[in-house]
Formats: sequence, C-alpha cells, structure tokens
Amino acid sequence: MTVEAQELKNIQSSLSELKKRMEISIKGKPEVIDNVLICLLGSGHLLLEDLPGMGKTTLAYALARALDGSFQRIQFTSDLLPADVLGVSVYNEKERDFEFKRGPVFANFILADEINRTTPKTQSALLEVMDRGRVSIDGITHEVGDPFMVFATQNPVDFEGTFPLPDSQMDRFFMRLEMGYPEEKDELEIIRLGSRHYDEINQSPVVSLSDVVKWQKTVDEIFVEESILEYILKLVVTSRSESTFQCGISPRGALSLKLAAQAHALYHGREYLVPKDVEKMLIPVCGHRLKTTSHGSDPLEERRRIESVLSHILDSIPVPR
Repeated sequence: MTVEAQELKNIQSSLSELKKRMEISIKGKPEVIDNVLICLLGSGHLLLEDLPGMGKTTLAYALARALDGSFQRIQFTSDLLPADVLGVSVYNEKERDFEFKRGPVFANFILADEINRTTPKTQSALLEVMDRGRVSIDGITHEVGDPFMVFATQNPVDFEGTFPLPDSQMDRFFMRLEMGYPEEKDELEIIRLGSRHYDEINQSPVVSLSDVVKWQKTVDEIFVEESILEYILKLVVTSRSESTFQCGISPRGALSLKLAAQAHALYHGREYLVPKDVEKMLIPVCGHRLKTTSHGSDPLEERRRIESVLSHILDSIPVPR
C-alpha cells in the first residue's frame, strides 16, 4: 500500500504551516524544528541536551500550542517520586473504593525538565509509558494521550548532583538534539522582542491531533527498497565492530533508524526512501545510543567523537544506487 500523491501534498502543506507557526516562537532554528517534527511523525520521544536558557521549554510548548495538545511540565528533582509523575490510587470514603488520581504524565506533550536530576527509581517510572503509551498502577492499565511525546531536557556540562540516565532509558529516546546558540541576526531579534515566558505563547492551533495520529500511521506506508534495508544493516553492523564504541547500535536502534528515515521521507513529500533519508537521521537517532571506550571523558567531547566516528562510517560504506 502506497501513499497517494494528493495525500502527500496535503501532509507536506500542513507540516509547512506547523513549522511556520513554531518559528514565530523559536527564532533561527529551522533544522531543529525539522527534526522535532520528524520525531513527532515517528511517534518518538526527544532528548534535548543543551545549556539553560536556550529555548528547550519554549520549543516543546510551541509544538503543543500549534497542535492544540495538552502540555505538562514536570520539574525533575532528587525528591520526586514515581507517584508524583504517574499518579496514585487513593481511597474514596464516599464510594468505599480506591480511585486513581492521574499524574501529570497524562497529557499529549510532557516536558521532563532536567530528567537526570531525579533518582533512577523515578527515571524508570517513565519506561513503560514511553515505550507503550500507558501506565500500569495496581494491576490496572491506563492509557495516556494520543499522540504522546516526551521532551526530556538535561544540561550536558553540569553533572553535579545528577543521576546519569541508564542505557535502557536512553534507548527509549527516538532522537537526541541540541539547540545551540542562535545566529547573531536571530539573537538580535530575540533581544528586540524582549523576555517572554513560554506559557505566554498565545497562538491558535494549525493542525489537529487526529491529523497527527493519521500521519504517524502513514509513516509505516513509506516504501523501503531492499537495498536501503541492506544499507541500514551495513551501518549498524559496522558500528558494532568499531573499536571506539563499547558496543554498537542495537536492533532497536536499527528499527528506529529505519522509522526515522521513513518519517524524514514523508516530511519531505516522498512515498519512498532514498539513502539521504538514512544519512540525515543516523546521528540524531543513533548518537545517544552509543558510548566510547574512553571512561570519564568530557560528555561534550564524547558526543563529538561519536558523531565523528558515525560520519566516518557513513563515508566508508558505499551508497546504494
């Protein structure tokens, strides 16, 4: 089953409007917005690593407002408990039964702010909901929002009083991105507009949540030719024999790379994959799933080294024609 040309045109037009709406609040970051929307199409969760004050919260909130989705910000601290995130069952004396009080995770878009400042126990509370879109409390399963997307933030240079995310948690994130400093002309515009809190963004939505759910299902219909599948496999297998890495890209990572490439193709109005789709998605999708053999190295330096090796792997493998 292939995607019809008119449907592709309509999706691309809506995505273009969605990007324009987000650019009102996020100045000078078109590539970041592109990748956020590709992550949304792939039904994935996003890890934003950057310094404070770079617009990470505004980015998440701007997307929620543009889609008219519910938004919850959870400030992760060392004393935060799983029940503070997921919810808890409390006894209702009137009904003489337990009643489930939903936590802030029951929304379409969740900002897990400074996720590495909470304990591993609370971090792990997000595993099921990020993987399956549901919460299990006292043997009862509760569905969260649809679509459902977690934006998690962390400061890549301040590790005092933090609990680094375990590999299992990192693997739940579809992509890792960094905002980076804006260009001077864009920063001048930010200064000119003045300070504004993220929750003061007041914009009418341009796309419905039901449309997003349909797009996410359409991603699976993007055609992947056998040679592209073999290309993805070669990239993954080569990473496993690279001495720089402790271990290579996992099968889950390979599946995520394929899905991200399909989302990238749909975002650019194609019903089929080309090698460029895979190449563009390799670092954002697989970079955070890898660790180097250099123990105790600077996190930013390690990230750059991983990206450099992945770029080298791309250059070393023949591109399918």
